[in-house]
Amino acid sequence: MPHSKQAAKRLRTSSEANLRNRSRISELKTLEKKLRAAVESGDAQAEELRREFVSCIDKAAKVGVIPANRASRKKAQADKLVAAK
Repeated sequence: MPHSKQAAKRLRTSSEANLRNRSRISELKTLEKKLRAAVESGDAQAEELRREFVSCIDKAAKVGVIPANRASRKKAQADKLVAAK
């Protein structure tokens, strides 16, 4: 339980940010699963899904949800995955 008004606000804002961040991370995981499934099935939409996935990764890294190095690594993995199909 917060002891001051500013501590209460900090608790409120941090929980809101946590919810936003979890949502973005969940979206990233979903897109990655869709991309992997599309590549495995030989779907023609794999390139479009890759573009969407990379865009989402860039946005997440820009606002600090994921580290820049992880974003770079995930983008490289997606490129390699689509190129190998």
